[in-house]
Amino acid sequence: MFLQVSQLEVKYAKRSKAAVDAVTFGLRAGDIGVLIGPSGCGKTTLLRAVAGLEKASAGDIKLAGHVVSSATEFVPAESRKIGMVFQDYALFPHLDVAQNIAFGLTHIPKNERASRVAEVLDLVELAGSEHRYPHELSGGQQQRVALARALAPKPQLLLLDEPFSNLDVDLREHLAHELRVILKNANATALFVTHDQLEAFAIGDVIGVMHEGHLHQWDDAYTLYHRPATRFVAGFIGHGVFMPATICEGCANAKNPLKNHILVHTPMGDLVDVDECPLPSAYPNGECDVLLRADDIVHDDLSSVEAKILRKSFRGSEFLYTLRLKTGETVMAHVPSHHDHKVGAWVGIRAEVDHVVTFARQQNTQAI
Repeated sequence: MFLQVSQLEVKYAKRSKAAVDAVTFGLRAGDIGVLIGPSGCGKTTLLRAVAGLEKASAGDIKLAGHVVSSATEFVPAESRKIGMVFQDYALFPHLDVAQNIAFGLTHIPKNERASRVAEVLDLVELAGSEHRYPHELSGGQQQRVALARALAPKPQLLLLDEPFSNLDVDLREHLAHELRVILKNANATALFVTHDQLEAFAIGDVIGVMHEGHLHQWDDAYTLYHRPATRFVAGFIGHGVFMPATICEGCANAKNPLKNHILVHTPMGDLVDVDECPLPSAYPNGECDVLLRADDIVHDDLSSVEAKILRKSFRGSEFLYTLRLKTGETVMAHVPSHHDHKVGAWVGIRAEVDHVVTFARQQNTQAI
């Protein structure tokens, strides 16, 4: 691993809980890692510890095989060969684009400096903007200048702290895709912090979900969504609900008359022929909570299961409906937008689940 973080802890004197608590993960050279989580979860503190801007209380950080932070060693930030891009871009308003980018290149000859500025401007698709000033650029262009400045010294690791937080939502997702292309073209290794899932999915090769200082899972986007390691990850990623369920082995129903499958009994009906379903012995009496994502629930006028629409959110090609079953449980569903039902209407729904994700039963299971 190019970046290896092992059992890292960062504590502040006036706080009883660690801001970063026993975090371990690795990032391969050329990969883009993303840290995501709610505000105050410790993701920016972790980024700052990797940068050398915060001293760790325990654990190790290795960069390119060299220890930069441990109980006995601390390499200062300026010696770690790390580039950083911040939320506010931190461009110098009195310097033009070329001068901003060249700010960290004073150690190389002038002709090489100009060549490198031109190279990174071309990389971020801003060639010809050398003599423009920050106030003459759009927010997205300013962000690309900040990225070019961070890439110019050829850092061994690039750190980005919510670089799109000040931009419009539509522009942020577009720039996330652009940024991924730029970083891949530069063969850069990067660690990116965001609270936006769409940004994380657009840019990350691997994504870490943090909560209260702990790293709950470090995986690719598909695995986080379909195979969440903890209940928190299941609730934080995507839209869905936890619904009470009972796992039964060798039970019969209309779809399973031979009693040769595991069934998952839910208020939505029985889930059958599902992959990766745990055995009933995994939970007391087989009782658990099953995760039902919005894309697991299908609108079906012929279904015997009906639900009342509580809320609807228009998403262009689809609605996100929040519905309540007659038994009181809440589910969510992505429905094509030509099915434009009114709030309060009853509609038929059914569960279509490929694999079951379950967790220990909790009281007061609610929509997530």
